[in-house]
Amino acid sequence: MARVAGRVARRIVLVATEESGDRLGASLMKVLRQRLGDAVEFSGVGGQGMVREGLVSLFPIEELSIVGFSAVIKQLPKILRLIRQTADAIVDTAPDVLVIIDSPDFTQRVARRVHARDGAIPIVNYVAPTVWAWRPGRARAMRRYVDHVLALLPFEPAAYQRLGGPPCTYVGHPLIEQIASLRPNAEEQARRDGAPPVLLVLPGSRRSEVARHLAIFGETLQRLRAQGLVFEAVLPTTPHLEAAVRTGVASWPVAPRIVLGEADKRAAFRTARAALAKSGTVTLELAISGVPMVTAYRVGELEAFILRRVIRVQSVILANLVIGENVIPEFLQEACTPDNLAPALADMIADSPARQRQLDAFARFDTIMSTGAASPSVRAADIVLETMRKGRRAS
Repeated sequence: MARVAGRVARRIVLVATEESGDRLGASLMKVLRQRLGDAVEFSGVGGQGMVREGLVSLFPIEELSIVGFSAVIKQLPKILRLIRQTADAIVDTAPDVLVIIDSPDFTQRVARRVHARDGAIPIVNYVAPTVWAWRPGRARAMRRYVDHVLALLPFEPAAYQRLGGPPCTYVGHPLIEQIASLRPNAEEQARRDGAPPVLLVLPGSRRSEVARHLAIFGETLQRLRAQGLVFEAVLPTTPHLEAAVRTGVASWPVAPRIVLGEADKRAAFRTARAALAKSGTVTLELAISGVPMVTAYRVGELEAFILRRVIRVQSVILANLVIGENVIPEFLQEACTPDNLAPALADMIADSPARQRQLDAFARFDTIMSTGAASPSVRAADIVLETMRKGRRAS
């Protein structure tokens, strides 16, 4: 093992294969470096954020940018090869702790292989797999090889305990560190309350999602305008999706203002009165920002067929699950139509009881998602270090 100025360096391996996981990993590494100084070596799999914090990545995470069941099937030999290579490299490294971050279809397989070959390596799972929504048996199975689960949502520890999973602690969602960038100041609040109202249109962050939702969302806006509603439509997107979005909205009768990048997206959130959004993490952002919303989601027929048979929750909207009640309307698959979306969205723009119900629920968000004085990254680092010091528990 390497030594730093006479001290044995700690070896920490982290595995994250998506951009969201890379951001979590980079923040965690920053705190771990603050705690351990130069006496730590990072390796594993990560993106540019983790590389900047000192990770030596086995391969670029872009190699796993695979979306959709059919695409995964086609790339399965490559995925399995990368799983084997990653597990082999981890065992050869003999780290003090392994931290797997989200992407359970990849990281859980890596963790199982590592544990099978070297059960002395402690394993921390950052971002709890959604055993409360589907595959509940995974929780009990994880207990055999995962020492601790770090949850981003406050209801997850109770779910893991109920399902017989490994110890699980709520460390907090990274969005709670970004409240200031989501909440309006006085001037922005005045615009939010002013005319014409700003209506956010959020069709998704992946090319396939944009392709499935744009036409439906455009027709929904046309229905609202035909009813005499006046509004300013704003569509935040990313540079890599800009061309697809501009092509998709070119024929819309109601042309949205397209904004690019995270800063402009947050600025739009701070002035918006309502939103039409694809289901996902964006519903948490909107709830924290205090923007009432209508949610929609369409997937391919094969995915829909499978999901209908495995999903075990009454809502797929994260904000509803955190709040504990279905205050946000969701229109999925066949229900995702302009006929359904337009009247529901009109309610969110008007001073309706449905709008007020969401606003009252969002007012509870800070209390529900609070982690106290410590940030999520600090709480996560504390548990990683504690697990590392204790070593693997007796099986």
